[in-house]
Amino acid sequence: MSDLVIRPAEETRYDAVSLGEVMLRLDPGESRIRTTRSFRVWEGGGEYNVSRGLRRAFGLRTAIVTALADNEVGRLVEDCILTGGLDTQFVKWVPYDGVGRAVRNGLNFTERGFGVRGAVGVSDRGHTAAAQLAPGDIDWEHLFGDLGVRWFHTGGIFAALSESAAETVIEAVTVARKHGTVVSYDLNYRPSLWKAIGGQARAQEVNRAIAPFIDVMIGNEEDFTASLGFEVEGVDENLSELEIGSFAAMIDRVAEAYPNFKVIATTLRTVRSASVNDWGALAWSRETGVVRATHRERLEILDRVGGGDSFASGLAYGLIAGEGLATAVEYGAAHGALAMTTPGDTTMVTKAEVLKLAGGGGARVDR
Repeated sequence: MSDLVIRPAEETRYDAVSLGEVMLRLDPGESRIRTTRSFRVWEGGGEYNVSRGLRRAFGLRTAIVTALADNEVGRLVEDCILTGGLDTQFVKWVPYDGVGRAVRNGLNFTERGFGVRGAVGVSDRGHTAAAQLAPGDIDWEHLFGDLGVRWFHTGGIFAALSESAAETVIEAVTVARKHGTVVSYDLNYRPSLWKAIGGQARAQEVNRAIAPFIDVMIGNEEDFTASLGFEVEGVDENLSELEIGSFAAMIDRVAEAYPNFKVIATTLRTVRSASVNDWGALAWSRETGVVRATHRERLEILDRVGGGDSFASGLAYGLIAGEGLATAVEYGAAHGALAMTTPGDTTMVTKAEVLKLAGGGGARVDR
């Protein structure tokens, strides 16, 4: 168990809400970005993917807080969000100037990789509407106070987009906690987002300012090091060899520094090739100590993008549903594993599939 206190569903409009940028992903399929003549489009974003998973895989009531430039690309992103089933009333629409000098929608060109060829992502997100969100743009008191939210999720990708985005995160999580909403945060360190604005030093400054407001902190071992400055000692480069003791020692330091953290969770991934990874997860609470999900060696992957977000989604679902932490981390690891078997950032998984895999089920044909 954990000492999370989650508001009753009957008192709230939403089970979960995310704050983050939603980009249009352009996917060349089996081809390369540099040679393709056609792209398939999806929507995606590190924070958004979590609430979308909670809606589509687990059937919860969810919404997204973001901003989009009001043009045909923005409306395409909106159409994708609506297909995902999220409430869009908290999307801020920003007038488009016809060129994109002042405001744009984010694009994410991503190829999946295969075998020895790794996945490649090229983001085009300068001057985006979401990056320009600022304190005062969203009526958080209405969302968390009048309507009510059980779980709020945001993360380090959105916080890295601009100073105003980071300030918006702090404004949001402050009001969320005031109204008894559980707040989760995925550190999601991306060197490309920070390299021009101060690198790891700036990432740590921003994330350390946000961390005191977080109940459930999520990240891999690189995230905790780069974003919060905590080293994991005695760990082999191969993540499948991550020692529980080394992780627990790091967690002890993190929990001591941030006593507000009620759950800390991390994914474990060893990249054997672009299409074969070892995959697992660990989680911690003061009541349980460290618990470990089933470790799946040589997991075959079609598209790794969004696997960590689906882990966060499954973990959140388990905790919202009142399951113990050991069960919740199994849900997270199973959901992440299944989501990486389909293309796109977002899940195509059902709750039944997650529960089956988390319970030890395999890939036999369901008839």
